[in-house]
Amino acid sequence: MKLFYSETLNPRKACAVAKYLNSPVEFVHVDLAKLENRTPQFLEINPNGKVPVLQDGETTLWEANAIMCHLARVAGSDLWPKDQRQIEVMRWLSWDANHFTRFAGSLYFQNLVKPQLGFGEPDAAIVQEAEKWVRQHGSVLNNHLRGRDYLVGDTLTVADFAVAVTLPYADKAHIPVGDFPEIVRWHARLNELPAWRDPFPGNRAKAA
Repeated sequence: MKLFYSETLNPRKACAVAKYLNSPVEFVHVDLAKLENRTPQFLEINPNGKVPVLQDGETTLWEANAIMCHLARVAGSDLWPKDQRQIEVMRWLSWDANHFTRFAGSLYFQNLVKPQLGFGEPDAAIVQEAEKWVRQHGSVLNNHLRGRDYLVGDTLTVADFAVAVTLPYADKAHIPVGDFPEIVRWHARLNELPAWRDPFPGNRAKAA
């Protein structure tokens, strides 16, 4: 298996799961600054021109959530449950993409990525709107996590990796999660996992 990645949010999910499962993948770095994701060769495997991408034999998968589920299924891991919890995992993956990480990711881009890449100052209107929605959806997540160690059932699933993906960057990206103690507690538990703390291979682990 080959996992094409860069040190950005969605690849972080796939890399963390691959590392957690000790999946037999070859990590292939894609330099977005050099537009390696826009080359004809890369567009052949993902016409969207985005990472991550997983090649597993004759199967090529893009979209980080699908890659996480595939890696877990191949490994026979309960990260992708085989019972009714699978529906709950799908619910949280959908909720996250449409609500929490949608807006937390906007803050990540405005406050962290734009300055790093020289794209100018954060757009104040976008930041204000995103902060509002992060607080609203963060309240939903915080209430759900009360009395729970993980999002679904009593064990870690790919839903945890997905919903938490912006939290390692919360301080630098000014993502307002400090007022949500249950989110902070839950993420502290995830941070006990080496694969979550340092998901990227080799000396790229500390990259933003």
